[in-house]
Amino acid sequence: VAVTTRLLVSHLSGIRHYEKDITKVKEEKEKANRAFKLTKPSQDKEQKEKEGKGIEKTDSVKLRKEHEGEVKSRNSKPGRKDKEFEQEEYYLKEKFESVIESLKIFKNDPLFFKPGSQFLYSTYGFTLLSAVVERVSGQKFTDYMLKMFRDLDMLSTVVDDNEAMIYNRARCYVYNKKGRLVNAPYVDNSYKWAGGGFLSSVGDLLKFGNALLYSYQAGQFKNTNGKLLPGYLKPDTVAMMWTPVPKTEVSWDRDGKYAMAWAVVEKNQQYGCCRQQRHYASHTGGAVGASSVLLILPEELDSEAVDTGQVAPPRGVIVSVICNMQSVSLNSTALKIAREFDKEKWAQ
Repeated sequence: VAVTTRLLVSHLSGIRHYEKDITKVKEEKEKANRAFKLTKPSQDKEQKEKEGKGIEKTDSVKLRKEHEGEVKSRNSKPGRKDKEFEQEEYYLKEKFESVIESLKIFKNDPLFFKPGSQFLYSTYGFTLLSAVVERVSGQKFTDYMLKMFRDLDMLSTVVDDNEAMIYNRARCYVYNKKGRLVNAPYVDNSYKWAGGGFLSSVGDLLKFGNALLYSYQAGQFKNTNGKLLPGYLKPDTVAMMWTPVPKTEVSWDRDGKYAMAWAVVEKNQQYGCCRQQRHYASHTGGAVGASSVLLILPEELDSEAVDTGQVAPPRGVIVSVICNMQSVSLNSTALKIAREFDKEKWAQ
C-alpha cells in the first residue's frame, strides 16, 4: 500500500493512535455510532416541532446537542477519567533526539486498515509527517517550526522541553480517582512534537488564526491599489486545507468533517427561520494536564464592500481557549463565544 502526506494530514493513513488493539478501536467506534443514532431521533423531532410552530428557538437550545461528546462531558461528574488518557503511551518519559528516532514506537505495527478507506485520528500519523518535513527541509523539525513561528510573530510558542526554563510556563492539573485536582504526572513529549509537543499562549494562537484567515480572504480583495500585502499562505492553499475530505468524521462536532489538519463545518441551512450552520474551522487539543481549542469563524463578506475596498482582511472571529486541566471539552464553548461576537458585530 501507499501512504501519502494527504492521507496522513487527514487521518486516513491507517496508522494507529495510542490504542494498539484494533478490536477495541472498532468497539469504541461502534459505541459512538450507536450513541449518535440514539440522539438523532430527538434532534429530528425537535426540528419538526420548530417547522410546525414556526418558532425559532434560542441559540442555547440550538447548540444543546451540537456535540454529543461535549454534552456527555458537561453532564458527567468532575474527576471522571477520559478513557483515552488510560493509554500508557500518553505517559512516556523517554527522550528522543529526533523525530526519525521516535518512529520506532509504531513503525513495525500493522496498519489498522487500507490507507484511504477509513478515518482514524492518529497522533503518530503526524509524527510521520514531521519526519517527512525533517527530511525534505534538511533541518530538525523543531528548528523548522520555530523559524515558522517567528515569521508568524508567535514569539511565545516554544518546544515543550522539560529541562528548559520557559517564562510563564503553566502548571498542569488532572483529577485523581477521588475527583480531586492534583498535579499532572511528568511526561516527555519528544516522541510527538507535531501532534502535541509545543507550548503556546492565547495571544499567539490568535495571531496564528488571523494569519490563516488573512491568507484565506486576501484573494477576494482585488481593488486595494497594491496596498494589500500577500498572506503567509496562498488563498487556494488555505481553501484546500479547509475543504472537507470524504470518509472523515469529527468527534467534537457531528456537523463537521475532517479536512487537512482542521475540522471544518460547511455553511448550510435547509429551512427558513430555522437552524443555520455557519462555515467555520477549528481544532481541539488534549494533553496530559491540558486542553485547548482554536476556532476560526470567517465573516461572510459583502461583495460590494470587497469590490470597493471598504474593508480589508482578516474579517471574522477567532476564538482561542487554553485550559491547564485535562479532558475539558472546549469546542462548543468556543463556537458559542464566536457566535456571540459575530451577532454583536452585525447588531452594530
